[in-house]
Amino acid sequence: MAHSHTHPNPQSQPQGPQSLPGVDAIITVGSGKGGVGKTTLSVNLAVALARMGYKVGLLDADIYGPNVPLMLGTNEAPHVIGENRILPNERFGVRMISVGLLNPGDKPLVWRGPMLHSVIRQFLSQVEWGQLDFLIVDLPPGTGDVAISLIQTVPVTGAVVVTTPSDVALQDARKAIEMFKQVKVDIIGLVENMSYLMCPHCNHEIDIFSKGGGETTATNFGLPFLGKIELDPDIRKGGDGGHPIVLEGEGNSHAKSLFAFAKKVVERTKEIQHADGGSVVQIT
Repeated sequence: MAHSHTHPNPQSQPQGPQSLPGVDAIITVGSGKGGVGKTTLSVNLAVALARMGYKVGLLDADIYGPNVPLMLGTNEAPHVIGENRILPNERFGVRMISVGLLNPGDKPLVWRGPMLHSVIRQFLSQVEWGQLDFLIVDLPPGTGDVAISLIQTVPVTGAVVVTTPSDVALQDARKAIEMFKQVKVDIIGLVENMSYLMCPHCNHEIDIFSKGGGETTATNFGLPFLGKIELDPDIRKGGDGGHPIVLEGEGNSHAKSLFAFAKKVVERTKEIQHADGGSVVQIT
């Protein structure tokens, strides 16, 4: 039974965040809008961290487009053990659970807030995550119910905001940043996906959308910039084929920026935990 935190918090209802025993850091990956490659980054981040020697879990909380199973190349239904405990699937060293595995086929889920709340709660409390250094949570795009519900359910260590260089995506990133600030979640930083294209012939960067938008937005908000991930057919193929590009290792030119991003996330998570006086999650 987890004790309440040492400092009294006037806002805490009995339904406040329940710590996950054994899980050191919970990192949400969010975006203000869809189509920015948030799941690609969540999956590659999780697999890169596993390749770096960390114990990693990945919770696919994207109820409307649960693409994690596709990107990890598994659609095996999770096993239920004992008294209603769910055993996560393991793939490439990452323990994974997805709502997509509980709802096979392409039927879109039309769920309302309270139902979402209960499925997220269940995923967090009933899954046998075991000991984890990082639990990565792929949020649905936007700043709606699920994101807020999740943040109210567990003590989130920090949030990664994914954007692309186009102005529209940056407007939406601002909304996501404001949402995390409102619910008092530390922001790990901003990462710019589909940032540039490497010309296969001359190896020069081509800026398709515009240049430096993500970095400017991060600076304006006083947030760390976690890096630029190129728009790369190999990254996409890896995702579509269930073989994330980071499996090729850090030496692979297509995976380099993703490993650099993963290292920044680790660095920032440690900073945040340090500033909070150690990891909140370890209070039992």
